[in-house]
Amino acid sequence: MPTSIRPTQPIVCAICCLTIIAALVLGVGLASNLVLRHVVQTIPLWMAVILGFRRSPAAGWVALAPFLVWFVLMALIWSYLLGISHVLSGHFSPIEIVMTVIVGIAALAGIGSFFRFKSSLSPLTAGLLFVLMTVFQLVCLRVSFLPAIEHR
Repeated sequence: MPTSIRPTQPIVCAICCLTIIAALVLGVGLASNLVLRHVVQTIPLWMAVILGFRRSPAAGWVALAPFLVWFVLMALIWSYLLGISHVLSGHFSPIEIVMTVIVGIAALAGIGSFFRFKSSLSPLTAGLLFVLMTVFQLVCLRVSFLPAIEHR
């Protein structure tokens, strides 16, 4: 297929994933000395990066769950910082706050690109990918808080 008519949505997904990875690992991870924790948390995004740059029709479905999870987490952090909710709490440095904005914008852009793309996957395959990636993202988040990883 000529490059000019190849779908760009998988590339957009990959770029949004890389933006989130950079903000979390290089921004938050380095600022808080918790690089390993953030590397573990972003493993699912790497799958979408690889599939996206290969222009796989599965890239959007693989990325959607992590985009949604990260956007919800950022919204919970923002609501805590604004004094609206205390579902998540903690101390957030100025760099970490800036990174939440970057992650939130990249997640929204990724979600938006997903909805502009017509998937060639069957509904069953797409649904399974979404469920598996949701579980995988949540497991990675949980594992990142295990004592062996939590403060590294």
